[in-house]
Amino acid sequence: MPRLAGRRWPQRLALLAGLLAGLSGCALAPPQLPVVIPVPAAWSDDAGLASGSLLGAGWWSRFDDALLTDLVTRALQSNTSIAGAQAALRQARALRDVAAAALLPAVGGSASAGRGSVGGNDTGNSFKLGLDASWELDLFGANRSALAASEASARAGAASLGDMRVSIAAEVALDYIGLRGAQVGLAIASDNLASQQETLQITQWRQQAGLITALESEQARAAAEQTAAQMPALQTRITQTQHALAVLTGQAPAALADLLTRSGPLPRAPDNLALSLPAETLRQRPDVRAAELQVAAAAARVAQADAARLPNFSLGGSVGLNALTVAGLGNGSAVISSLLAGVAMPLLDGGAARAQLRAQQAALDQAQTSYRATVLTALQDVEDALIALRGDRQRLLSLQRAADAAGNAALLARQRYSSGLVDFQTVLDTQRTQLTTQQSVAVARTDLASDHVRLYKALGGGWRADDVGDTVSNTPASEPVAAAPAASAVQATRTATP
Repeated sequence: MPRLAGRRWPQRLALLAGLLAGLSGCALAPPQLPVVIPVPAAWSDDAGLASGSLLGAGWWSRFDDALLTDLVTRALQSNTSIAGAQAALRQARALRDVAAAALLPAVGGSASAGRGSVGGNDTGNSFKLGLDASWELDLFGANRSALAASEASARAGAASLGDMRVSIAAEVALDYIGLRGAQVGLAIASDNLASQQETLQITQWRQQAGLITALESEQARAAAEQTAAQMPALQTRITQTQHALAVLTGQAPAALADLLTRSGPLPRAPDNLALSLPAETLRQRPDVRAAELQVAAAAARVAQADAARLPNFSLGGSVGLNALTVAGLGNGSAVISSLLAGVAMPLLDGGAARAQLRAQQAALDQAQTSYRATVLTALQDVEDALIALRGDRQRLLSLQRAADAAGNAALLARQRYSSGLVDFQTVLDTQRTQLTTQQSVAVARTDLASDHVRLYKALGGGWRADDVGDTVSNTPASEPVAAAPAASAVQATRTATP
């Protein structure tokens, strides 16, 4: 194509863009978020744990149970809820890219060929080639605010994915501990049933010898049957927990039956956990981070709605070739060009723009309240876990002593009953006490192990922002939670920057 002389529209376009871009120095800045979230300096009860570094990832390995570690690893790789959260994160990041594209010029191309007639007379051929360009200058920051909202939403999605991973890992650990606890309870019931059946045999022999009546024999039978009745319920619980673990790892309910049928020891966590301070705990909780970022996204949407009430400037232009023949497209006279600068401003919209702004401000209030509730719940989770940990430790010590004494008492009662020194009611009472205390010890040990899991989860589960790609440009992920948006004081205001 020959060089076209006298074409100044690109220079004019660049000049106009520079002038309008210079005005953007007075664009509206995003809402400033004050810092007024109070966080306690220490926990009200540390459960005897020392303060130290933050909890690391892979806390489930502290239980020293290879099968538990394997199940958690499977769940983190194949759980359906985690896969859904990953898809939601990809969607949020794609929408962020869509918002970023709105800040760039748009260029499109077109080509056409036609043949027409007027009144039955052939008008000939027509060939066209063209390029169209447009650019919204975003003078008052509406598109930039939309991008900031999308960016915050994407980072909130990354934090939500982290929260889902922490929750699934904790749920797997709790179900696994519950499974082992139920298996221990089944073994205790089985051992006590064997002992009660031996006692029943003794009473039947003594009844045949005429030493006792049928009353003692029937009492022994009733006690044995009551213990036997507990075993199907425990077996049902074991099977249902196996199903839950299989589904958590993304498999069919019966997929782990062979792996989990064999009984194993109840996992025990060491007591050398270093307890982080409240502010550090909130900083490493993904749900708190997600709620904080949702406040930032809501604040950006307020700024976007505010900017939408102001004029919108745009530049557009086109250049094309129009000729009657394909060869004629190479002629300089075939060039057609245009340049357009436009401004649009809502004048009468029935109050829709103001109503949209109020709606976004209300959404910001909701996000603030949700953030505050999340922070308070996070603090409560840790406090509750610490209290439960201390109480269950003390309960377990007492129950262990009670179980030892009950076992000795049951053994002595059986021996003395065989010698005719005590009545059968004493044997029944000691056997019931032995079964109850042994089951209580198993439950207390299960609760104590579960308390550790809940504490690990409450402390953030070892989550880090970098684990899910939560890269923050303006607000580092390691920033103290005190710098988070305040639930009671975040206000969306426009600030002119010269």
